[in-house]
Amino acid sequence: MKSFFRRRAIRYPLTVISLLGLMAAVLLFLSNFWAGLLFTIPFILAVGLSWKIEDQTYVETEKHIESLSYRMKRVGEEALLELPIAIILFNEKNIIEWANPSAVTIFNKETLIGEELFHLSEAFHSILKSEESKTPPLKIGTSTYKVIYKAEEKLLYLFDITEKVEMESLYYKDRTVLGIMLVDNYDELAQTMDDQMRSHLNSLVTSLVNSWATENGIFVKRIASDRFLAVFNEEILSKLETAKFTILDDIREKTAIQNAGLTLSIGVGTGSAALTELGELAQSSLDLVLGRGGDQVAIKHTDGKLKFFGGKTNPVEKRTRVRARVISHALRDLIQGSDKVVVMGHKMPDMDAIGASIGVRKMARMNNVEGYVVLNFDELDGSVTRLMDEINKDDKLFQQFIDPETALSMLTDKSLLVIVDTHKPSMVIDERLIDKAEKVVVVDHHRRGEEFINNTMLVYMEPYASSTAELVTELLEYQPKHEKLTTLEATALLAGIVVDTKSFTLRTGSRTFEAASYLRTNGADTVLVQRLLKEDIETYIERSKIIETVELMPSGIAIAKGQEGVAYGSVLIAQTADILLTMKGVIASFVIASRADGKIGISARSLGELNVQLVMEELGGGGHLTNAACQLEVETIQEAEELLKSALEDKLERGK
Repeated sequence: MKSFFRRRAIRYPLTVISLLGLMAAVLLFLSNFWAGLLFTIPFILAVGLSWKIEDQTYVETEKHIESLSYRMKRVGEEALLELPIAIILFNEKNIIEWANPSAVTIFNKETLIGEELFHLSEAFHSILKSEESKTPPLKIGTSTYKVIYKAEEKLLYLFDITEKVEMESLYYKDRTVLGIMLVDNYDELAQTMDDQMRSHLNSLVTSLVNSWATENGIFVKRIASDRFLAVFNEEILSKLETAKFTILDDIREKTAIQNAGLTLSIGVGTGSAALTELGELAQSSLDLVLGRGGDQVAIKHTDGKLKFFGGKTNPVEKRTRVRARVISHALRDLIQGSDKVVVMGHKMPDMDAIGASIGVRKMARMNNVEGYVVLNFDELDGSVTRLMDEINKDDKLFQQFIDPETALSMLTDKSLLVIVDTHKPSMVIDERLIDKAEKVVVVDHHRRGEEFINNTMLVYMEPYASSTAELVTELLEYQPKHEKLTTLEATALLAGIVVDTKSFTLRTGSRTFEAASYLRTNGADTVLVQRLLKEDIETYIERSKIIETVELMPSGIAIAKGQEGVAYGSVLIAQTADILLTMKGVIASFVIASRADGKIGISARSLGELNVQLVMEELGGGGHLTNAACQLEVETIQEAEELLKSALEDKLERGK
């Protein structure tokens, strides 16, 4: 209020003085001396009073500014010294020149002046290299700090975010996780048991699952005879991952004692607050596990990341062929609703891919639909070349083999594309065909990996099968019979089975022999199969040279390498791995060699003690528990060997 009246006191005298001065000047100008003098005296008094008020106001204003400046300076100093934010100022040599008390308290020192910044924490290296807006958090003791780095001023601000981090950690740990647990082969085994045995097995499985759930704080509800629903949180999930999901071993071992041999498959969905999305993730994970043969856990996050646990046993062969019949009828309907069928295998096709492709083409013919096999004629090798020479003698059959460009021009909206012996888009002969096709079917015997062909109308994946040729042979048995398999077609399918089973010695079940018997009945020539699979002396010598380089690790793992800069065929690499596996003391073999496409290939084999599929998946490949491979885009074989050994160490360590 005082300042308000002071401002008015200055403003009004100035107005009065101006009027008095004006009147005095007018009267003096009009020669009215006394009247002018009458106005001049008040004018002089008003000027004096105005000057005095203005001088006093100036002095008071100056004092106020000085006081305010002093207070502001003091507040600034107090803020720097008392602010609960650490402030550090350093020079070009990263030596601290000044730090406020909060910074001294954080690092628990008497003074920070003269200290080198990196002596306080190695984390400052990454902080100073990062962008100002993307500095990583700083961990000091039990506290976490957000760092703001001003590069131009060489200044650091440290904000304590420990409580925020702890709250976030608690939030993420407490997020809901859903799991769907399926007892593999429960229904099939239960059908062969009497009521008492079935009840005992049912109680055993329920008891094992409930004990495991109680021990880990999981809510479990049995929702079907072979299915459980599990509800828990991410903190419990982390503990289960550390323990490697012991329930898998418990179910397998305890039921084996009862001669039941059940295994458990678990699909887990995590990373979302929406229960519907968690349910979809869990079901998707379970489908993935079943596609890989069961006896595993798959954990799927909302960002698409996947983790696998288990997979220690070979897939169990299904005792019934109901699924094969259902799939065969579904495929027949799709074929009959198409104008043509185009079949495509993987790059560098082997006998299994070619044989299965010929079998699917035959299905199309059995349903009176034109069928074509896509083949890159520049990628043929060894036995496949000999098979194509035989096919070339049959003009009608050879005309059905087309290159990718021809297939692209032939595909229409009504065409059916069938992918055989692979389920990975990156592995097919030409990925453009998948992008263009409206209807896609996948038939494969490999364990399902993370990469998968999307938007498929039908998927037939059975990891228990010896080969894709075996699966296709079973499907052929349920197709219309008006057109039978020719000798060459049956021989091609049998050759695919023989190659993938190593002449019926590996991954061979009763269904494999049934499929071979069906093909033999339809005229498959076993002598021709042997002739197709013969190798020349040069190939034998090349393989022997690779075997000479073998390194046998203490764990029974054999690693052999091809010559640097020399391209080897994928079949040769695979055969070398097979032969190494027959050596005494070898439980798993890996062969590393350069390929014609410029990549470094690794072929892996095992007797079942080591899951080579998981090792190859670490390197971007896949396959089976006992048979897998990958291709690496590295410069040298030595680099590939280092990556392989690192993956093996990680797998063996996790196995322990």
